[in-house]
Amino acid sequence: MVKTAHSPSENIKQVAGKSIEINQQNTPPIMFNFPKPKLGDVTAITITSADLEKSLQFYQQLGFSELYRADFPFPWIQVSDGALLIMLRQDKNPYIAITYYTNDIENVVAELKESGIPCKSLPTPDKMIQRFLITTDEGHNITLVTYVEGFAQPSGTTMLTMKPQDFSNPGKYTNQTCGMFGEYALPVLNLSNSIAFWEKLGYKTLSKKSSPYPWAILSDCIGIVGLHQTDNFSVPTITFFAADMKDKIDNLKLKGLTDYTEKGDSSIVLNTPEKQNINLFKLGM
Repeated sequence: MVKTAHSPSENIKQVAGKSIEINQQNTPPIMFNFPKPKLGDVTAITITSADLEKSLQFYQQLGFSELYRADFPFPWIQVSDGALLIMLRQDKNPYIAITYYTNDIENVVAELKESGIPCKSLPTPDKMIQRFLITTDEGHNITLVTYVEGFAQPSGTTMLTMKPQDFSNPGKYTNQTCGMFGEYALPVLNLSNSIAFWEKLGYKTLSKKSSPYPWAILSDCIGIVGLHQTDNFSVPTITFFAADMKDKIDNLKLKGLTDYTEKGDSSIVLNTPEKQNINLFKLGM
């Protein structure tokens, strides 16, 4: 049974100390025209954790709050900062993926296979829940999971949904601790090939640049990925941006943040308890 302090039928969740309206239609107000997301109805970043309570405390320090938890089909805790969902799943083996929860998983998988995207069935103890794994050429993970009742896409603003004129106004950020969720950054081998792959998954290229190296930002309306043809980093990385990031970093340090790598005087890369990375970057770096 899913345990939560709030009924899944409620439209309001208490996130990061504020009332955040959950978007039941899963279509945030954005400035681009997107079709219905192809992969699913709700997306989250799945991260395995050897110690769920330790991980929960870490993400609470970053402005996230617990939404749901359960022990079936394995122990897990879902957290959100009002704009981004993270699914913490108990497992001693480090793993990170972008996950989609879909009401029509069999048809989604069939359509993907028709377009040449291999989908590997993953074991599950419950026949009602199906899981499939898609792997990119670089080994990055995308999982499809049968929709879980009560899960919903948060309606808080990300860099995709925020008005550009508000980027420099920290008071507008949904996450006041880390800033705006900007992208799930992925290092890729060949930008053009990666764009073609993600477009088969229903993503649309929003921005493509060649400096300081080839990179692009893509979205399917609810997921945001950054594709980076570079060896500057080697693992998938959740990335936040803020105009006042130096102040935010200083506040986190005062609260005891210690495991990070400096990237100049206004940006850092966090090392999470799950052996993953989170970028806290000054806007415009």
